[in-house]
Amino acid sequence: MTDTIALTGIVATTPRHLVTSSGLAITSFRLACRQRRYDRVKNAWVDADTNWYTVSSFRQLAHNVERSVHKGEPVLVTGRLRIRDWENEDRTGTSVEVEADAVGHNLTWGTTALMRSTAPSAAEQRDADPAGGATGGTASGTAGEATAAPAEPDAAPAEPDTGQGESETRSA
Repeated sequence: MTDTIALTGIVATTPRHLVTSSGLAITSFRLACRQRRYDRVKNAWVDADTNWYTVSSFRQLAHNVERSVHKGEPVLVTGRLRIRDWENEDRTGTSVEVEADAVGHNLTWGTTALMRSTAPSAAEQRDADPAGGATGGTASGTAGEATAAPAEPDAAPAEPDTGQGESETRSA
């Protein structure tokens, strides 16, 4: 059984793009989903916990995410939730990952322009990485590039007033 999840949050790291030796494009980034609620006593939005996710995208979505999504931007992500326990010599922990089906800018905070993209040709992939292996860099070209209103890094956007009760939680 697959758990599907929809998240809104802020891109917390610069997306990391690579192409495997077999040609599979992968782009991943950390997503911070801050929980907020309206406190009627304080008459203001207050911060609660922040949930952290690693978002991974593959194939054409990976190329589009790499060209369109930047650290500090508000995004929406839908995908399959994966929760895994891990351990190494010193520590143990749990990783929460989302294999993305869709990623887009959260238009509550700005505008974006969509440009249709095409799958990069094998020549474009070789040009991006002459060795033909994994890359950590950015492929050239503007196909699929979307622009968003600049977000201030380290500054959370103000919560819109929805006029709903104090038990409501919001992710931003």
